[in-house]
Amino acid sequence: MTASSTRRTTARTRTAAVGAIAVAGALILTGCGDQTDKGSDNGSSSTASAPLADKLPADIKKAGVIKVGSDIAYPPVEYVQNGKSVGIDPDIADALGKQLGVKFEFQNGKFDQLIVGLQSGRSNAIMSAMNDTKDRQNGIDSDSGKKVGNGVDFVDYFTAGTSILVQKGNPKGIKTLDDLCGKVVALQRGTTSEGIAKAQNTKCKKDGKKAITLQTFDTDPEALLRLKQGASVADLNDFPVAAYNAKTSGGGKDFEVVGEQIEAGPYGIAVSKDSTQLRDAIQAAMNAIIKSGEYQKILEKWNVTQGAVTEAKINGGS
Repeated sequence: MTASSTRRTTARTRTAAVGAIAVAGALILTGCGDQTDKGSDNGSSSTASAPLADKLPADIKKAGVIKVGSDIAYPPVEYVQNGKSVGIDPDIADALGKQLGVKFEFQNGKFDQLIVGLQSGRSNAIMSAMNDTKDRQNGIDSDSGKKVGNGVDFVDYFTAGTSILVQKGNPKGIKTLDDLCGKVVALQRGTTSEGIAKAQNTKCKKDGKKAITLQTFDTDPEALLRLKQGASVADLNDFPVAAYNAKTSGGGKDFEVVGEQIEAGPYGIAVSKDSTQLRDAIQAAMNAIIKSGEYQKILEKWNVTQGAVTEAKINGGS
């Protein structure tokens, strides 16, 4: 399995660690997997005034809604605040909605089930810090190497790599992936981070070192809690998420980021292979907000300008 094939995100950023954990609990209480967040305000745009509305498929234009599958527990990329989806992805979706004259309606679900939901028609698109990879484009299961679906197309809109997050003060002296051999690592399943950890585990064994004990969870806040409690030595996640939690959790006293970003790659908005008109409409809208400067303002708001792209490419991942 290649490490880059399973990246959630930025490579699986899904408030502070404590805040994120509270968010996860709130999602569970409200039926996380089936929750539909209708709090995004981009529906105020009308197709009559939106410059790119005519690029949309007729059925979506008529409905006025693009249903978006997302794992809404990955701050600052997407998370719930006061009952509403907020973060980098919702803000970008708002801007795209103004161009297209539709509302991007976020629907919460488990990350590793988002593509299944897209292909079954539950959603029209995915925005969830999902990395654009060839395996996802081609419908290949990264673990088995077998084809398991038709794959998806991506409109790339951000670039990020995986970071290593440890307890503040780095009590275990973790500096690189090699330092994880023989240690317990907690992370979100179905993400690039999991793929990187599994690849490193193979390397540990090949080098004659002890294996990594991987603890995987449905959401990143669960993994962060294990790290905060000292039950693991590290959490691997996308750099915006890792940096955000290091800065905010416990007032900056809980975590810190160590080492360099690992295997940076593009996030993509995923659509079904047969939704080429929607794909092209989203690409046109992304390029429009990049050109207008709205995209840059959103990244500045969330302090992630280092992940900016200058053009929305289709299927640019490797």
